[in-house]
Amino acid sequence: MEGIEHRMVTVNGIKMHVAEKGEGPVVLFLHGFPELWYTWRHQIIAMAANGYHAVAPDLRGFSDSESPPSFTSYTSLHVVGDLIALIDYLGADKVFLVGHDWGAQIGWYMCLFRPDRVKAYVSLTVPFRPRNPKIRPIEGMRTFFGDDYYMCRFQKPGEIEAEIAHLGSKEVLKRILTNREPGPSCLPRKNPFGFKDIPPIPLPSWFSEEDLNYYARKYDEKGFTGGLNYYRALDLYVSCGDKSWELTAPWTGKQVRIPVKFVVGDLDMVYTTPGVKEYVDSGAFKKDVPCLEDIVIIKGAGHFINQEKAEEINNYILDFIGKF
Repeated sequence: MEGIEHRMVTVNGIKMHVAEKGEGPVVLFLHGFPELWYTWRHQIIAMAANGYHAVAPDLRGFSDSESPPSFTSYTSLHVVGDLIALIDYLGADKVFLVGHDWGAQIGWYMCLFRPDRVKAYVSLTVPFRPRNPKIRPIEGMRTFFGDDYYMCRFQKPGEIEAEIAHLGSKEVLKRILTNREPGPSCLPRKNPFGFKDIPPIPLPSWFSEEDLNYYARKYDEKGFTGGLNYYRALDLYVSCGDKSWELTAPWTGKQVRIPVKFVVGDLDMVYTTPGVKEYVDSGAFKKDVPCLEDIVIIKGAGHFINQEKAEEINNYILDFIGKF
């Protein structure tokens, strides 16, 4: 795709697939779920055309990257360890970081754990979430949003995978990637992805049949378990604790002191989840991230903003990283 190169590298004991293009300062892109390096196809081309080395890995568990079998191997420390090893492999001292969805959460962990390796950070859709030492993540989500909240539904290994297999990965991906319903996302057991209530949805102009087929082919080959394991490492289904929550205890109360730009759509399911918009707009976000330089709310945009508003996002990234 337009000169994007691919290679496999060994990082932190796993083999990782990396897509890249261009020369210059490294811009490291981190995708979310259910996505792949491919979500950054527009940004890779734009960054390379403007004098940057754009690098977009498939994170551990996704697509062509290796998938450790145990979901205990998907904590924030594991994934950040992969990325530090990748940065070392690239020969970079520091990188510009861009994250979306789960990738944005990993980006915040990168800024907490290894601020010495990040020049500046652009977070798309997910603001910083300070660790709450009094409640485990999934326990809190279940209390506030119920058992059908999507992160709660993802906890039991094999359960949601079986539901996806029954419905078909292509149709499930289409529902998720084109969903524009605001608020907390729930997956009722009798109708988890709304197939019974919602008529077939045409693809939007920003997401083609070719794009959908690429995602579907990769998920058919690899399955969804690797990506789902990120959620399972928050609160493990087996009774041995909440790994990421436990392991991040040393960073409780720590601020993120990296220059940050935050961009989100006003229809985004995370931003419109109760409590998130209030956190972002009230000044609490700025208190936790003192070097937060800008918050951009894009009207009429949903969750997959880097694809839906690709040119606009490209410009926001380039304008911000061009300052450093």
